[in-house]
Amino acid sequence: MQSSLYVTLSAQVALENRMTSIASNVANMNTAGFRAEEVKFDSFLSKAASDPVAFASSGKNYITRQAGPVSYTGNSLDVAVSGNAWLGIQTPGGMVYTRDGRMKVSEIGELQTVAGHPVLDPGGAGIIVDPNAGPVAIARDGAISQNGVQVGGLGLFEIGDDAHLERWENSGVKPDRPVVPVVDFVKNGVEQGYVEGSNVNPVMEMTRLITVTRAFEQMANSTQTAERSLQDAIQQLGKVS
Repeated sequence: MQSSLYVTLSAQVALENRMTSIASNVANMNTAGFRAEEVKFDSFLSKAASDPVAFASSGKNYITRQAGPVSYTGNSLDVAVSGNAWLGIQTPGGMVYTRDGRMKVSEIGELQTVAGHPVLDPGGAGIIVDPNAGPVAIARDGAISQNGVQVGGLGLFEIGDDAHLERWENSGVKPDRPVVPVVDFVKNGVEQGYVEGSNVNPVMEMTRLITVTRAFEQMANSTQTAERSLQDAIQQLGKVS
């Protein structure tokens, strides 16, 4: 059995997966609240042949948790989330959590994301403000006030470190485990008038893209070499027979 061909093919599949994740990161390096995607690779040892052969896995994708840079906007409906907190929003796909704190007020006073999804309070209900009562003030704990009167509060939620995150659209995530409301506003909270950007490092991602591209080309050359070796062996065996 010629295992080199299958080893190089498994490597190409793994590199293609990594290239796809890098391309997605680069495309979203200016997306507010975006969390970069990484890939974890493992090797599998096959003992089908006389000598054990290690194959590369296709990779397991996961979303990083590192915070992105915060920039000042001066918009009273923008908030940057700090710590391990996430905003809760209601979407057609169910409850989603995001670090994109850009908001707007609908005609009926509903607080929404820029995409039009309702922003939720700590109890999971929508938030209504008075569109004609002037600008809103948002405290660190998410409390929303107008003219000095509290009218609601942003829901801030913690996602456990052991939860697997599934991406929803660009900046949203859906954990596979229940979240808990934030109660510690020393390490967690929001800052009004600021927005958190993407945590993608453009220089690092471009470097990785070059490295992966070269590795893919090397694997492609190795695959061609393995195929030629197999063809030569078949030709030689055909002459002998």
